[in-house]
Amino acid sequence: MSAPHIVTLDGPAGVGKTTLAKRVADALGLAYLDTGAMFRATALALGEGAAALPEAEIQARLQALKFTLSGAGSASVLSLDSRPIGDEIRTEHVGMMASNVATLPVVRTFLGNAQRAVGNATSLVVEGRDMGTVIFPGAQHKFFLDAAPEIRAQRRCTQLEEMGKPADRTLITAQIRARDEQDRGRATAPLRPADNAVIIDTGPLSIEGVFEAIMHVVRGS
Repeated sequence: MSAPHIVTLDGPAGVGKTTLAKRVADALGLAYLDTGAMFRATALALGEGAAALPEAEIQARLQALKFTLSGAGSASVLSLDSRPIGDEIRTEHVGMMASNVATLPVVRTFLGNAQRAVGNATSLVVEGRDMGTVIFPGAQHKFFLDAAPEIRAQRRCTQLEEMGKPADRTLITAQIRARDEQDRGRATAPLRPADNAVIIDTGPLSIEGVFEAIMHVVRGS
């Protein structure tokens, strides 16, 4: 059996990783794995202030969690303890909770193992923060998507407004800057491009433009 084909899309929040990863997965006929959702769902399951708990307690709680992935492309379904993960994780507050627990080696080890287990079993388009650098360093194709915080904040506001939720651009910009600083500056698996990643500035491009740039690389190799 040939090794699974892995395409990684890394980058900070708000660069369109989720939308793009689903589109690429659809185009290639591969499963789609949202590792950011895994961190967010884990943070929500661990609860408020979990980052301050003793490591042994965090470890015990983590061992009770089980992720599964089914389907392919945009129809892929990520579940935690047999329950599909939904929009309850898609808030800036949960995002900051996830960023807080993501600094903990015990959490990163647990989720890294869970992600590798999925990638060892099936070909994937996978998005996250350290997919190309830490989790799947041998991936066939690696991309790092980026954009200025202000651009990402405006995109997030538009997304929230379309969901009928309030959007404070100043607050969201500050939250994105804070998450960027924490994600890029952490000692364990900091947010950065893999040495052999293709870096794409999504700021001046539409989603379609970024998608075409990714597919040009994937199909041209």
